[in-house]
Amino acid sequence: MTYSLEELNRESAVGNAGKEANDREIRVIDLSNFEQRRSEITEQLWSAATEIGFFQLSHHGISKSEIDAAFFESNRFFNLATKVKEQYLRPKGINAGWESRSQIRPSTGTADQKESYQITQFHMQDLWPTEEELPAFQHNMMTFENKCWSLGMKVLSCFADKLGFERDFFSSAHDPNKPDYQSTLRLLHYFPTVGVDQQENIWRAGAHTDFDCLTLLFQHEGHGGLQVCPGKEIDSQSWTSIPPRSNVVTCNIGDMLMRWSDDRLKSNFHRVRMPLKDEYCGSRHSIAFFCQANKEQTIQGPDKLYPPITAKDFLNMRIQANFTEADS
Repeated sequence: MTYSLEELNRESAVGNAGKEANDREIRVIDLSNFEQRRSEITEQLWSAATEIGFFQLSHHGISKSEIDAAFFESNRFFNLATKVKEQYLRPKGINAGWESRSQIRPSTGTADQKESYQITQFHMQDLWPTEEELPAFQHNMMTFENKCWSLGMKVLSCFADKLGFERDFFSSAHDPNKPDYQSTLRLLHYFPTVGVDQQENIWRAGAHTDFDCLTLLFQHEGHGGLQVCPGKEIDSQSWTSIPPRSNVVTCNIGDMLMRWSDDRLKSNFHRVRMPLKDEYCGSRHSIAFFCQANKEQTIQGPDKLYPPITAKDFLNMRIQANFTEADS
């Protein structure tokens, strides 16, 4: 169901020299006229999620102006002075607040070359910038978070249909009105690499799987580097670059949903490699939304392949298995 630390460490040995296989299809699934086309869309999502675990969504219902506005807010935050951002440091064991170069992947043993700001609504006490520092930032970010939640639940409702759950099963499992809600909106800034020589074991984000149910990722056009490698092909070091298109949402299945589906839906390795010297080497910005079931929600697939476990315990288990330093 999940991949071992040994597999991840074996993956890192090849480093940035891993082969690229850009002939692997990353499907773009059109969500237009969703209710009228639900059956067709469901089959397309299921096929992509069971074969590769990555896909992109077009006509997804979040407008370009809304995405641009979210990136504007992200830039406002990361442009704050470091001493201001340090007031909102991510507390140990809490997935909220600001961090910089603190996430160390077992696949690399080195810190990811990025800073990020996590928004998990019931863990944000004393972690929001003040209105004086960033007027309307909290309101604007929570408005975008709600848009992401709605899109995530739309996709998950299709998987619920295929798994034999009630259609609103995952919406109830990710209830934002309950205090144990733990879905997270993450703003990401990967540091510029102008003048940095390519180094084999330095990564913007080392190879990993996500721990959640479903990840939604928003990218800037031209800000490349994201790559995926299906787990069964990890030894071949065959990585496929995900096109950074501004008008689509890139999605991937996480470990939690893989377990919930009795391993039918695939959570696969992905990474963000350092740019080559002839590529864009400036700052790379992205925004991710992690659909993570409420802490007390029980996770067990329809075939009961695995024993029941709460979402809280599942995430703690995955974190302990994957991080021994700053992100634990």
